[in-house]
Amino acid sequence: MVKIAYDPTPLHHDFALLDFPDAVARLGYDQLHLTPHPDFAPFFRHPKADDELVAALKKRAADAGVSIAALLPVQRISWPGEAERQAAVRNFARVIELAAELEVPVINTEFSGRPEESEASEASFYRSMEELLPLLHREGIRLNIDPHPDDFVEDGLEAWRIIRGLNDPSVGFVYVGSHTFHYGDRATSLIPELGDRLGAVYAADTFDHVRSHGLRYITNPPGNAVRVHQHLDIGDGDVDWQELFGALRTSGFLDRDDALIVSNVFAEDERAEESARSQLRKLRELIGA
Repeated sequence: MVKIAYDPTPLHHDFALLDFPDAVARLGYDQLHLTPHPDFAPFFRHPKADDELVAALKKRAADAGVSIAALLPVQRISWPGEAERQAAVRNFARVIELAAELEVPVINTEFSGRPEESEASEASFYRSMEELLPLLHREGIRLNIDPHPDDFVEDGLEAWRIIRGLNDPSVGFVYVGSHTFHYGDRATSLIPELGDRLGAVYAADTFDHVRSHGLRYITNPPGNAVRVHQHLDIGDGDVDWQELFGALRTSGFLDRDDALIVSNVFAEDERAEESARSQLRKLRELIGA
């Protein structure tokens, strides 16, 4: 059956990395989705964990009864600039080593290119995958990718086409609830298309930025090339969770042992514990409905 994990980003200001497993266990979760952290694998930089830290983290997780379900690195693997792309590949290769040392079977990530240079970014993505896929295959690690807002591809269907173009079943899709409207609000058609290549779902809510004739959000000056979304508690935005989980249920995702749902609320740090417990309760209800 699908696993539920916690994204510990709200804990960064109050807990050290090695305290995450205990904190997550106290919140009621037994799965941890390890996102960028300055002591482990920061955004866009080379990972900072050594063998000693990895061993300590592995022991703390085991002692807490918490599994590290996946790592989430964010590196510029689709960057149109070659120097940045090469650095990202080196950094990502080290993340793969860390995942193997931690015995983590999944890496979830983003394309991390630029929308204003989409063609060059797509070419960079495929070039990076030529280097990284052999490393992933060697370690038996699955890779799932999210087309994040402000990436070179944001539409969910087009992102799936790019992933499918790799012709590699070990690479799948991350469906992020709070990116629903940037994907094209197409859960009921996209999720069946993904089939068993849907590897992870992130559960956080957001408002539909295209409602009210595009005036749901107002930025000044008008026409700014910005992407706006939130990571709210389930039910606090416009995502149709019954529709989304209906599609997940019909597709068989909720019955798969290798499927992962991640609570990743970032907008409620001042009530992080209450939010985490509420998210877990709501997710269990949605799964069991």
